[in-house]
Amino acid sequence: MAGNGFRDGRSRNDFTPRDRDLAHQINDAIRAREVRLVGDNIGESRVVSLQEALRVAESMEMDLVLIAPDAVPPVCRVVDYQKFLYQQRKHQREQKANAQKIVVTEIRFGPNTDDHDYDFKLKHAVNFLQEGAKVKAQVYFKGRSIVFKDQGEMLLLRLAKDLEAYARVEQLPQLDGKRMTMFLSPIKAGKKRD
Repeated sequence: MAGNGFRDGRSRNDFTPRDRDLAHQINDAIRAREVRLVGDNIGESRVVSLQEALRVAESMEMDLVLIAPDAVPPVCRVVDYQKFLYQQRKHQREQKANAQKIVVTEIRFGPNTDDHDYDFKLKHAVNFLQEGAKVKAQVYFKGRSIVFKDQGEMLLLRLAKDLEAYARVEQLPQLDGKRMTMFLSPIKAGKKRD
């Protein structure tokens, strides 16, 4: 093997590091006989042979990118591939930025939580829910306190009842090992405080 090591005659300089795991088939990697050719400078889409599509892309000094491999015939676009990848990454970043991030806050109780602690944690839960966060309320049973699991369930149900103006129960209390968990989600996410 002579040269830089690629069987098809390309050199290492023909690749950027991200090209090694291409998300799309481009140029000679496309294996269809006929393709539907589209692009900004093409005009109307038309069905042509793969060789003709490659010639058109080469004459425009651009790449032929397979964008819909499952279509009949497969759809190829004539674009500058690096610009195409940049626009896709930019679009993905915008979607990710616009996606609403769900915050889950956790409030822990013991099975024998007294009224003052309960009221304190209730106020925190109200604040979290008003800010649009979900609340994960848990009762931890330490040692032999697992015998008070009924008290733990009653505590969580009392919390759900006290928060019914701010939240809806997403998951009723469930015992998992030595903790009982209940999820609450806000009725109106992002509601402003008074």
